[in-house]
Amino acid sequence: MEYIKLILNKQRAFFNLNSTKDISFRKEQLKKLNKVIVDHEKDIINALNKDLGKSEFESYSTEIGMVLSEISYALKHIDNWTKVEKVKTPMTNFKSKSYIYPEPYGNVLIISPWNYPFQLTLLPLVGAVAAGNTAIIKPSSSSIHTSKIMEKIINENFPEEFIHVLDVESKESRKVLDEKFDYIFYTGSPSVGKMVMKKAAENLTPITLELGGKSPCIVDKEGDLELFAKRITWGKLLNSGQTCVAPDYLYVHKDIKEEFIKYLIKYIEEFYGKDMENNEDYVRIINEKHFNRLNNLIDRDKVIYGGNSDLEKLYIEPTIMDNVNWNDKVMAEEIFGPIFPILEYDSIVEVIEEIKKRPRPLALYIFSTNEKIIDKVINNISFGGGCINDTIMHLTNPNMPFGGIGNSGMGSYHGKYSFDTFTHYKSISNKSLSPDIEMRYPPYKGNLKWVKRFMK
Repeated sequence: MEYIKLILNKQRAFFNLNSTKDISFRKEQLKKLNKVIVDHEKDIINALNKDLGKSEFESYSTEIGMVLSEISYALKHIDNWTKVEKVKTPMTNFKSKSYIYPEPYGNVLIISPWNYPFQLTLLPLVGAVAAGNTAIIKPSSSSIHTSKIMEKIINENFPEEFIHVLDVESKESRKVLDEKFDYIFYTGSPSVGKMVMKKAAENLTPITLELGGKSPCIVDKEGDLELFAKRITWGKLLNSGQTCVAPDYLYVHKDIKEEFIKYLIKYIEEFYGKDMENNEDYVRIINEKHFNRLNNLIDRDKVIYGGNSDLEKLYIEPTIMDNVNWNDKVMAEEIFGPIFPILEYDSIVEVIEEIKKRPRPLALYIFSTNEKIIDKVINNISFGGGCINDTIMHLTNPNMPFGGIGNSGMGSYHGKYSFDTFTHYKSISNKSLSPDIEMRYPPYKGNLKWVKRFMK
């Protein structure tokens, strides 16, 4: 723990110098971060390939490119985000002026997962830096190659009193939550999220939790079924299903289920061919533990497509399971893999009621051209965010917050919302010395009627 205490104490001392509050300093650091990412692009892509078998295209589009876009967006808007905002003052506070000062929390901890190890580490870091914080980062030991390259490019280019990536192979890094931080940002599973929140509560540390859950995908009978299947297949098999907002299960209208399944199979094979095991675009499962967990979720009696796997290659074939119900093992937990469970429905009301019985999901997708059905789903189910007639893409818009609710998380980020997450908005009232309204002071006799007139 001495190693972590030493870094944290250095970061506290550096933050107290107010260096990070300088907007030009923040811009300079964001530009430097952009440069070191670009300079090490090939190293990052190689690391992602070693950890997950990601292709160059998927590594750039879902990891590196998203971080560079976030940096660019922050640099474009940081001057406006950091301005002191003058706001209206009510008559009850006459005569004064009111301001909101955005200020950084201080020393933040970012804990990131293995499924998008680069993006989900660096994206919150961009917000933390833009807001003027220092940061200690604990990446995942499961994606060890990506964690090591992040440790290298950050620790060799930024002073440890500003940003530092912990050595995930060190036993000390596992105890980082025993230290007191000013803010904690965690991305991962609900079970670990509860533990992180408990630790944060010991120090009354504010926290953002980006978790997951079973994100439903509803396929109505009205619309272009082939296009529906194409977009769902892409969203489900991106990163081999190891995506927190992947369509977890499909609720398909009974009238079009058979036709829809044919299109699913068509696009699985069109995207990845029939020899998926040797397709470089098809991502592998992160490790043996998750491979075995996924294999145990597959009910061979309900498999209508796929189901093959190879432990040595950490390969699980895209698998469609039909006639699934809520009692099946695959519906008991978030899948986080390339398994398509299909539940059949007749009434959208029935679907809504079933989803509402479960924890609130991080995402929801509705595929339909029937506006009444779309509105009924959107307005009757609580979830983090989602898409109409698409999957995944809502999280790519920096103008919208990304985050969960309840079991799927708390707080949000991306774009301005990342800056807000790592910023405390300090309210200041600047009161004139005259006039001094006597009505607010004791004795109060005769003053109530005047207070009632002002406080309406």
